[in-house]
Amino acid sequence: MEIFAKLDILSAAAKYDVSCSSSGSNRQGAWNWLGKPHISGICHSWSNDGRCISLLKILLSNDCIFDCVYCVNRISNDIPRATFTPREIADLTVNFYRRNYIEGLFLSSAVFRSPDQTMELLLETISILRKAHKFNGYIHTKAIPGASMDLILHAGLYSDRMSVNVELPSERSLRILAPQKNFGSIFNPINSLSRKIAETRVMVPKKGRPEYFVPAGQSTQLMIGASPETDLDILDFSQSLYRKYDLKRVYYSAYVPVSSDSRLPAISCPPLLREHRLYQADWLLRYYSFQAEELLDPSDQFLSTDLDPKSAWALRHPEFFPVEINTASYNELLRVPGIGVLSSRRIMRERQLRSLGAENLQKMGVVMKRARYFILCNGHRAERSRPGFRELRDILATSRSLAGRYPQLELFINHREMLPATTGRGR
Repeated sequence: MEIFAKLDILSAAAKYDVSCSSSGSNRQGAWNWLGKPHISGICHSWSNDGRCISLLKILLSNDCIFDCVYCVNRISNDIPRATFTPREIADLTVNFYRRNYIEGLFLSSAVFRSPDQTMELLLETISILRKAHKFNGYIHTKAIPGASMDLILHAGLYSDRMSVNVELPSERSLRILAPQKNFGSIFNPINSLSRKIAETRVMVPKKGRPEYFVPAGQSTQLMIGASPETDLDILDFSQSLYRKYDLKRVYYSAYVPVSSDSRLPAISCPPLLREHRLYQADWLLRYYSFQAEELLDPSDQFLSTDLDPKSAWALRHPEFFPVEINTASYNELLRVPGIGVLSSRRIMRERQLRSLGAENLQKMGVVMKRARYFILCNGHRAERSRPGFRELRDILATSRSLAGRYPQLELFINHREMLPATTGRGR
């Protein structure tokens, strides 16, 4: 099979893996190396400085030995199969980079023949890039559950970020939908990567800088809607992953109905709105000091569809409001709908110099059309009217629907327009 046919098959097969983000890496290289990872990121995502950046997102192989019922690449599914060689992926990555198509590589794979053999091929690919091509751009490598820990840890020396997809948020669901997998094979590499990352953060070699081992941390992915877990179950699970393994991100992927099976739910389209609310709640866990048990409880285990999680919490806790802008703590400001991390920091800084009124807050980035119902400025309410619960809920409710389909953007229009690139300078 020619390389462009493989590229069509394996780039399409990679679109269901969303456990990726902008780099956050600081890998350094010599003057003649190709690429700078600290400005790199993932396919059509955003870096810390606000740029939209892209990565070659691809599978090494979609020829899988497992039969997970939710997966399009499962062994029982009749689809075109393809497998790259490590040298083919390395050459594609370098050629595409030199043409400014991408800023790095996201490399994953189905379990090809065995976990160890798959991990060996992934390791060989990134080793060729780093050593033979002197590629210093961003590389995100998937750790294969069940593979030798030595192989996985060796891959961490060449990777900016690694991820092990948990996929299903409970061991019971994993046994039903992916009977060939088990939580042990998934969490062993997560735990080992977590420990090694923590060790290298404090280890200073003779050269005076930390060893490069997954400098951008690790992430994972949870599938939403393929199993019966509630939003509370999922957020509790994510919270435990952050606390125990210090993950950079947990990604949520709305289940795409790619097969029919009695063990899978009968849905016509992915639950994108539910995915969106979980991302909002996850943001509150990571940056706003919320706990999963605050956002949901056993009596109400699903996030609201018409309110964002922060506004829903505010309506359930009227005793917390109104908050005095000029005296509230940083964490108290974060709990006000319409006030984010940046605006909270600005308020904390500016109120040391002057007393703040409602007219000052909008200039600091506060969304006053929401925040005004929950704050005081020098003892006075920012909103004179006092709407009742139902009226305020209607005001805060979003009318924007996220239920439509959002296909992955194409990286190239025509692969064959790419000319061979054997020489030339990097960017």
